Amino acid sequence: MSWRISILDKSPVAVNETPADALARTLSLAKQAEALGFHRFWIAEHHNTAQLASPSPELLIAWILGQTKRIRVGSGGVMLQHYSPYKVAENFNVLASIAPGRVDLGVGKAPGGLPLSTRALQQGLNQQEKGTFAEQLTQLNHWLSPAGDAQQDAVQATPLPAVPAERFLLGASVESAHLAAQLDWDFVFAAHLNGDVNLLRDVLKTWRENSTRHAMVAVQAIVAPSQAQADALAEKVEVWGVELANGQRVTVASEEQAYAFARQAGSEPLRIARRAQSLIKGTADSVLEQLDALHQTYGIDEFIIDTPVADGSARTQSLRLLAQAKFAGEVLV
Repeated sequence: MSWRISILDKSPVAVNETPADALARTLSLAKQAEALGFHRFWIAEHHNTAQLASPSPELLIAWILGQTKRIRVGSGGVMLQHYSPYKVAENFNVLASIAPGRVDLGVGKAPGGLPLSTRALQQGLNQQEKGTFAEQLTQLNHWLSPAGDAQQDAVQATPLPAVPAERFLLGASVESAHLAAQLDWDFVFAAHLNGDVNLLRDVLKTWRENSTRHAMVAVQAIVAPSQAQADALAEKVEVWGVELANGQRVTVASEEQAYAFARQAGSEPLRIARRAQSLIKGTADSVLEQLDALHQTYGIDEFIIDTPVADGSARTQSLRLLAQAKFAGEVLV
């Protein structure tokens, strides 16, 4: 099986747990991921939710880098619309200087929360001055690519690391694939948010026509000792699509969040619907077969695994079972 597996973690807070418990498990999971042979460990960015404890990927990345040795660590991803591209470049140049060759900068277009938290994050920002998302990403790329002959008074995103962070755009559209290719960034198709196989096919076709970089896809996957146990865990997972009259389209984790998004945005909901579950579930061998089938069909080089289970022991077991089956005798424990 000539494809890699990596992890996307959201630091979920389970019932009767504290955020401190969730963050401690994220660190523990990162250490286990390194021992088990996963290639990357990424942290998502989510705001104003008691169920997730990861609003600041950069802080967790630094914490994890300091307590691991080999695994690549990064963001999946930084929600660029909220921040100065210059500051994002500074943050990741610091991280890349701390751990050369191990830092990934993944950037996303979504808000990572509901409209009220977006307003709080963007208070005082001039969004017209910031420009479109494509313009913001181009600015970020510029700050991460300093000119070798910079003038004395030129602005640079210091420190300048010997090995810069690798750059990834997370998206679920042909337009995002085009943008990543234009900037020569890596691209990750967000199938964990939109599992439409026709869209996956079209986006990856566009990607290959415009870039020679690897094909990477984020997927939701649950592994358990039996199919029945995996099915039981998967029943609790929901993905809802929201389309508003103001043109906004977002993905949320529940019907309650969907209507809250419309209410906070002050826009008529044109469509709120639960998406068909695209989650991969089953025993380790079954899930590996499903991933390999996707690899064979679409030429996917790397899967970023999102295990949408709040229970810490079940999530840890899922990733351990997957790695043990994938790497067989190569697993380090």
